[in-house]
Amino acid sequence: MKRLRPSSYRAALGACLCLVTSGCTGDDVGDDSGVEPEFPADYADDYVEVRNCRGSGDHDLNNIRILAGPSALTPYNGRSEPFPPGAIVLKEEFDFGDLACEGPIKQWTVMRRLEDGSAPDTLDWSWQRVDAERKVVDVDAARCINCHSGCGLEPDGYEWTCAMP
Repeated sequence: MKRLRPSSYRAALGACLCLVTSGCTGDDVGDDSGVEPEFPADYADDYVEVRNCRGSGDHDLNNIRILAGPSALTPYNGRSEPFPPGAIVLKEEFDFGDLACEGPIKQWTVMRRLEDGSAPDTLDWSWQRVDAERKVVDVDAARCINCHSGCGLEPDGYEWTCAMP
């Protein structure tokens, strides 16, 4: 049996990691795609914090703060009525060391409610990752959908939000 050199192991490992991660990124839309963020630039004027600053192992160890858009606020907080189509839940993501979520935002992740039954593959939500320059870099990433599909039952993940009351 022929032994592989350490550099061969590294190359094989790199190829495997590339295959694994490429299947989990969603649609990489790039800088010039024309896809607009699902939330307005002045969202802070109308969106309300529904979960305060905390660490998130599911968001690359970034600290996150969750806000609900006007039509998402009552369903998110009350957990008794469905999110209407167009409702937006937004995560501001901050650097790992920013424990108060007071520094610059690194990126946002956003979920926008779609019509019931219109997109079962995405849990009837539209998903985006938006960089600090407000450029959409991912749409409907499998990573988001797969994580949220594990928490769709009440009370832990009301309507796929993965947020315990």
